[in-house]
Amino acid sequence: MSNEPRHEILIGMRVDDEDGYAQYRAGMTPILESMGGFFRYDMRVSELLKGEAPDPFNRLFLMSFPDQATSERFFADPGYLQVRETHFDGAVRSYALIAQFSHAAP
Repeated sequence: MSNEPRHEILIGMRVDDEDGYAQYRAGMTPILESMGGFFRYDMRVSELLKGEAPDPFNRLFLMSFPDQATSERFFADPGYLQVRETHFDGAVRSYALIAQFSHAAP
C-alpha cells in the first residue's frame, strides 16, 4: 500500500443475522472496491468492556477510502442503498460510528 492519504471509518455493530450480513457484505463489497475502498480490518469481538453503544458490539471494522468525498459518495450510492435496504437492515440490530479520520496510510 502506498503512503497516499486515506479517509478511514471505524464502526462497531451488533449483527444478529450472520447469513443476512454475509449477503450484505457480498453485495456491497464490489461497490466499495469500485470506488477504491476496502476493509483494512474486520473483526468479530466477544466482549465490549466499555462503550456508548446501545448494544454490545460483536463486529468491529475499519473501512478505508481514497478521501472523505468518496466515502460520502459510497454511502449515498443508489446501488449501495438498495443492498443496505435488502440485507443490512434485517441483519444488524445496531451500529455506531466510533471515529473517522484522514491520514497517510502506514
